[in-house]
Amino acid sequence: MKPRAIDHRAPPQAALVIHPVHDRANPARSAAARLAEAVGLAEALDLEVAEALVFPLRAAHPATLFGKGKVEEMGAACAAHDVAVVVVDDALTPVQQRNLERTWQVKVIDRTGLILEIFARRARTREGRLQVELARLDYERSRLVRTWTHLERQRGGFGFLGGPGETQIEADRRLITDRIVKLKAEIADVRRTRGLQRLARKRVPYPTIALVGYTNAGKSTLFNRLTRSQVLAKSMLFATLDPTLRQVSLPGGRPAILSDTVGFISELPHELIDAFRATLDEVREADVIVHVRDVVSEDSESQSADVEKVLTQLGIDAESGRRLLEVWNKIDLLAGEARQELDERARAARATVVSAVTGEGCPELLARLGDLVDDGIEHTFQLDAADGEALAWLYRHGRVTLLEEAEGSVVVSARLDAQAYGRFEHLRPKAIERPAAP
Repeated sequence: MKPRAIDHRAPPQAALVIHPVHDRANPARSAAARLAEAVGLAEALDLEVAEALVFPLRAAHPATLFGKGKVEEMGAACAAHDVAVVVVDDALTPVQQRNLERTWQVKVIDRTGLILEIFARRARTREGRLQVELARLDYERSRLVRTWTHLERQRGGFGFLGGPGETQIEADRRLITDRIVKLKAEIADVRRTRGLQRLARKRVPYPTIALVGYTNAGKSTLFNRLTRSQVLAKSMLFATLDPTLRQVSLPGGRPAILSDTVGFISELPHELIDAFRATLDEVREADVIVHVRDVVSEDSESQSADVEKVLTQLGIDAESGRRLLEVWNKIDLLAGEARQELDERARAARATVVSAVTGEGCPELLARLGDLVDDGIEHTFQLDAADGEALAWLYRHGRVTLLEEAEGSVVVSARLDAQAYGRFEHLRPKAIERPAAP
């Protein structure tokens, strides 16, 4: 009997979720919280969790990860609940996965495979689908022994070559390798295209702001609140995968580009980090990086550490000189002393507290973002009152801090970087610049 495959077209399939607790487990994150996260991942794949279990694991068994007694106990749970899928919230070797499937007669999927399945279902853009396919092939290449049922066949040699010829598993591995090479070339083209798009945006130039954070921290809800968009925002792990860019108005009327990126998660598969380099380049090239945190989660500190770890892998940290801003989200779920304590902690950490649902704190957040992208020098110009085009140009390319009307003229103070100032001088050489106040 072959293990049943996950059928997304059928009604939700029953699943058993198992979280093994190693002696090396992260003490900052409780087993219950890790199990709840694994259940959330399973539900994000539309699986119906029949039972969720935590199993202490003193030593990993090479053949099945779990000991014989635990394997039998979980096999009985599979039969009792008639589950079709067992989710093991850990990394399984191909041999362990194959042996567990043979013993339990169900589909077995580990943490990496589960996340890859979710990404494969959620990716919408061509770029996202390419990146997910690359990650899945890289993951499956080492697991042909488990997932492919026709590998015993061999193709015979010809004439004097003799011998059994090329085995099917070798041929399939070669086909996967060829496909991976092709995908990497296509993703390289995507990266070049994105690079050209970023250069075009820099010529405008609009500052860019990237939202990052742990999955389900509320990034997409905050993105919608700031940009007045309708991006999918659900209380679900990995609700958003493909990057989305929208314009946001900062104080003073200056526009900026805000990007919503894929959420991070603990033990994010390295295949996904490598494959999503093109997407994460939006984060790497941003002028300001906003780290959105779910402050009501009991694992908020651990989640923050996981996000910082991925950012460090991308070469982004506080020591790199990048402008990082922490935003503590979901304050609408706190009240009384808990809220007062949070406000005090936020002031000490120089973080901004917001509620993406109610909008509380968002004006202050926009003001801080405006200060962070204002890296230019303030200039004061006297323009003709009828020259609305020049005034609009200053609003688009700088931050207007003062606007006064006089007889037949307008006095405008705006912060401009060196490039924008040079372009304005070229466009309006007759504009009179007043000296800055001492």
